[in-house]
Amino acid sequence: MVKLPSKSLERNLIAAGHACIIGVDEVGMGCLAGPVVVCAVLLRPKFFQHRRRRLEYLRDSKTLQAHQRERYANELTAERYARHAIAVIHPKEVDRLNVYGAARVGMRRAIRRLGLKKADRPFILIDGPGRIKDVPWEQLPVVKGDRKVFAIAAASVLAKVHRDSMMVNYAKRYPGYGLEAHKGYATRLHQRRLVELGPTPLHRRSFRLTYDQKST
Repeated sequence: MVKLPSKSLERNLIAAGHACIIGVDEVGMGCLAGPVVVCAVLLRPKFFQHRRRRLEYLRDSKTLQAHQRERYANELTAERYARHAIAVIHPKEVDRLNVYGAARVGMRRAIRRLGLKKADRPFILIDGPGRIKDVPWEQLPVVKGDRKVFAIAAASVLAKVHRDSMMVNYAKRYPGYGLEAHKGYATRLHQRRLVELGPTPLHRRSFRLTYDQKST
């Protein structure tokens, strides 16, 4: 049985006086092609006052099927006491910053796009071991947070749905690579097509593949 993320941390932070909770997560870190996408989800105290049955089994996006992620993303988008912002770091910027730096830049951008004010008194929960620099709000990094913390899991779902939609559209522009299926990850099919067709502008040059040799 899959363990569901808890809302306990968020409720404790609200009880301590924070006016909103922000969960942050990124997708696309390990891809050969496509952007890194970051989502910041803001949840108000009233979100946690009632049981949200339609979001009850929301969890880390990697453990969900595509149709489940899309359903949860629609529920979160329609939720009165939640809102979110997306930041997209495109391949050239990923190459320039390195993938970890790109994720951190994306996190700052997504948080800023929420348009926070001092009265919001947010607390930011981040997936992973590191804090986000140059963000003037209290924050806590949580290792494997997308498995443990609801707000981070919600961000993982919204980021994944957004990026998957982008990759399906990119597949129309760059046919033959199977982007609509593997979404830019280093599957055998993707590596084989890279050898056969060569890289596109969508491919990250910081991930070195030997394009002139057969993929194993």
